[in-house]
Amino acid sequence: MNRRDFLKATALGAAAAGISTLPGCKNVTSKDDFDAIIKNGVIYDGTGKAAIKGDIGIREGKIAAIGKNLGTNAANVIDAKGLAVSPGFIDIHSHTDTNLFIAPKGDSRIFQGVTSEVGGNCGGAPFVYSDEAWEKRKDKQRFGYPAWRNVDGFYETLEKNKIGINYSSLVGHGDVRDAVVGPYNVEATDQQLKQMCEVLDQQLSMGAMGLSYGLEYASGCYSNTKEMVELCKVIKKHNAFYAIHMRNEDDHVLEAMDEAIIAARLSGARLQISHLKAQNPANFDKIDAMLKKIDDAKAEGIDIAFDRYPYTAFSTGFTSFIPIELRDGTHADIMGRLNDKKACEKMRTYAYSRLQRFGGPQQVVVAGCSNPDNAAYAGKNLAECCKISGKDEWEMIRYLLISEDLGVNQATFAMKEENLEKIYAHPLSMPASDGSVYSPEGPLSTELPHPRSYGTFPRFFEQFVREKKILDLPTAVWKCTGLPASRMLLKERGLIIPGYAADITIFNPDTIADVSTYAKPHTFPTGIEHVFVNGVQAIKDGRHTGALAGITLGADQLSR
Repeated sequence: MNRRDFLKATALGAAAAGISTLPGCKNVTSKDDFDAIIKNGVIYDGTGKAAIKGDIGIREGKIAAIGKNLGTNAANVIDAKGLAVSPGFIDIHSHTDTNLFIAPKGDSRIFQGVTSEVGGNCGGAPFVYSDEAWEKRKDKQRFGYPAWRNVDGFYETLEKNKIGINYSSLVGHGDVRDAVVGPYNVEATDQQLKQMCEVLDQQLSMGAMGLSYGLEYASGCYSNTKEMVELCKVIKKHNAFYAIHMRNEDDHVLEAMDEAIIAARLSGARLQISHLKAQNPANFDKIDAMLKKIDDAKAEGIDIAFDRYPYTAFSTGFTSFIPIELRDGTHADIMGRLNDKKACEKMRTYAYSRLQRFGGPQQVVVAGCSNPDNAAYAGKNLAECCKISGKDEWEMIRYLLISEDLGVNQATFAMKEENLEKIYAHPLSMPASDGSVYSPEGPLSTELPHPRSYGTFPRFFEQFVREKKILDLPTAVWKCTGLPASRMLLKERGLIIPGYAADITIFNPDTIADVSTYAKPHTFPTGIEHVFVNGVQAIKDGRHTGALAGITLGADQLSR
């Protein structure tokens, strides 16, 4: 759905004269009762239209009225003079998953104004689909949380535990493939492909948001385009979307884009390209050709959009230093190869080629270690780690993989700032974190995540609206709210309009900023003053109220 169609599909399409003309918007007196009133704010409705000044009345979790003077007859009255009042920000690409059980407030999200997000990206989600797969994973989730057999069980547990933000999940293609085909470099048989389609159909019926591919990761990387197309036909049936971490994001990124677009063309499914990037200096100049492919696909009639985090460093596992053909099989298989002389030589050659393409080992930062013996390496770049340990680059990588049981991550500086400007200027782009919920308190505080988990949306406004002026504020708000809501087909969310859910973020456009760093990521941004989730205030004057008013965005919350 494009912006014009989105506006036509809502009452906002008839509101060219301003918000005050919308159905339900009126000047009311103090006899009108509200649960909360936001007064004197500069209201950005999420459509990209110019802002208006006015009040918003909230009742029973919904936006009840918008007007010039809604009075003060409410238990909670907020003076938003000089502040931007926006729909809550929506993060369409996250990896929060089970972190919400450890940090149910959604700390690193709610403090940056995010009220809804989509997890289960890049081919992986916390639910699996066969008894055998479940037996293998049930005791291996973070902090003791199990894998669930389906999205319904995952959502049910989230609701039971209570959460501070609205949450939804995609189905992970890698999980489906593992359950049906196994973690092996083989083509799915026709019967296996049929079974995979049946599993996907069931999860979408339960309310999964769509399907995610992680084609740079095992075992999703072992699939072919035929498999993609058949699964995408199921996506089309449910009018869902598929998000794709493409098969390649550097030397063969243009070919990888072709594959993603072909799957959309042949299936009719809606396509969301994840964290679009032209990675490594040799590929920086491909960004114009990449954006042209998107424009051409849109002109052809393909429903396409894309997202990106506003940083020049990506984050992924150290297993990416192992060539794909040597990631085949089980965890034990991979660990065995790390101790096999012949396999190690192939890994060494591949790892050095990656380091060369990145621009050297100083570009790769070790993003936290769980093994206490490796504390000295956390937050250091690979060149620094080698100096500390006396090891060469490959032996350092190999040591970390083995000692961290394959679970060590990296932040690698491999993108160009000017390309980010082109990406965000494009009308089909939107910011998304590619991060997770974290908290400065509790078990998650000991990890060293990419700062995007804490600062994506504030940094987007700070860098690309206030400082570089790539976007005006109404357009930037639309990219964070109405646009991702339209991609997800959320029911009555993502806009400030009477009858819609009162997910609202109130921020200061002059001070909103990301202050999280790679060395000290657990730092909340500035400028986010108040946040409402389903009409309940979660952030008040920059502090959390303790409210846990989030819900899972299942089938009943989608308009498909």
